[in-house]
Parts: sequence; C-alpha cells; structure tokens
Amino acid sequence: MATSGVDQGFIEAVANEVSFGIEIAVGAWMARIESALEDPRLTTLGRLRAVQQVVSEFKRIAGPADSSC
Repeated sequence: MATSGVDQGFIEAVANEVSFGIEIAVGAWMARIESALEDPRLTTLGRLRAVQQVVSEFKRIAGPADSSC
C-alpha cells in the first residue's frame, strides 16, 4: 500500500514512539506482578490474590478485550 504524501520518516517516528510507550507500560505492569509474587510478607494465597488484583485493575483500565483475535 503506497503512502503518497506522507513522509516515511514521520510514520517510522510515530511507530517507534508507540512501540516505546507500549514497552514501558508492559514493563510497569510486569513489575507490579513480580512485586506481588516476591512479597515475603504474603502467603502463597496472598500472592495469588495480589496478582489477581493487578490483573483486575489492568482489565478495568484497558477496557473489554476483543475476543475475535
């Protein structure tokens, strides 16, 4: 598909920024999950519940998932 009139450099810059933002966001969510799993103050069940809480918060913020993929 041709992108006449649109600078390829601009498209690549926007794609790189989006990619970087996604990488940072995924890293932040993963850090929260790892923190819950490594918390020595929690029992095994407490760790599971802490991870479930992180997942629930993610789902609330991200909105409903598209299950057609």
